[in-house]
Amino acid sequence: MTELAKKRPEFRNIHLVRDVRTYRMPPAAIVSILHRISGIIMFVLLPFIVWMLDRSISSEISFDAFTAVFRGDYGWFFKLMALALIWSYLHHFIAGLRHLWMDVSHTAVNKGFGRKSAVTVLVLSIALTVVLGAKLFGVY
Repeated sequence: MTELAKKRPEFRNIHLVRDVRTYRMPPAAIVSILHRISGIIMFVLLPFIVWMLDRSISSEISFDAFTAVFRGDYGWFFKLMALALIWSYLHHFIAGLRHLWMDVSHTAVNKGFGRKSAVTVLVLSIALTVVLGAKLFGVY
């Protein structure tokens, strides 16, 4: 056994308080956890989604009331909810495409592909969220 292998800590049972701070999860694990979180966010914000759909397509008056909510005193709160929804949808969609690709080409899946595709999912979802968030908050 080499010296590096002897010095490396071995995690068998991860203690929540003691080991979580020092445990480094691979990108695929982070994407998996965020995929679950994004699904939960979309489920929890489902009433907000239905309200937005109802307000935006009912009539011109209801559409004006809908857009006024985003310009009002608490507009920042509704914009943050919409931004959370944008991120959760984008991340869930892109991570879902990653899983579909791995299911279709299961012979090409290895550790390197898992790492690269997980990093790609993270970068794409965050970059698209920043672009759409900038549009939402009126940067451009």
